[in-house]
Amino acid sequence: GAMSYNCHDCEKTFKRRSSFTQHQLIHTDERPFRCQECGKGFTHNFYLTRHQRMHRGERPFRCLECGKSYFRKYRLNRHQQIHTGEQKPYTCPQCQKSFSCSSNLRQHQQLHTGDRPYTCLECGKCFAVKSSLNKHHQTHTGERPYMCLECGKSFRSSSAWMCHQHVHTGEKPYVCPKCRKKFTSSSSLNRHLRVHTGEHPYACPDCGKSFVLNTWLIKHQRIH
Repeated sequence: GAMSYNCHDCEKTFKRRSSFTQHQLIHTDERPFRCQECGKGFTHNFYLTRHQRMHRGERPFRCLECGKSYFRKYRLNRHQQIHTGEQKPYTCPQCQKSFSCSSNLRQHQQLHTGDRPYTCLECGKCFAVKSSLNKHHQTHTGERPYMCLECGKSFRSSSAWMCHQHVHTGEKPYVCPKCRKKFTSSSSLNRHLRVHTGEHPYACPDCGKSFVLNTWLIKHQRIH
């Protein structure tokens, strides 16, 4: 039969040697494809090419309903839920909040359980999800690879960079399905939605009182 290449780290099999060689970079954490603009490294040329769209301001994925365009397909898919009113089948049994994918529900549930399995080796701070730990690491390195070409401000993540762009464009693409109020970022919309759901995810460990925003909890804790 045809020759195949087996990865000893994860048992994945490849038909082509080039695919196998490229796959192994995931395990070695080698990032040979480097962005000339900001120095960020990638395991695949595909990821580098996709990243470079951000520097060039390219947004190839366009919504046929309203004309808004995005540089990542998953962002377009998420945006299109505004038009389709797509169901969110994953519901939290604690507060009834709904999510479009199970990973978002699992991440949300850690607000209720207080589970924070990801620990920063630099300072010992713990996080509920790995992406939050990765973002936190940049506070130690000082790395801010995403720069706004309008005003020169730099950001630690591409999502923060994208949200900042709305300051210049005035765009508010996140619409509340309950009252149609518009927001510049998904996090602002999520905070606003708690007004409608009555969700109070931030509980005081001393007296049990709960709050809509973490900043309100911190302010409250000063009385203890």
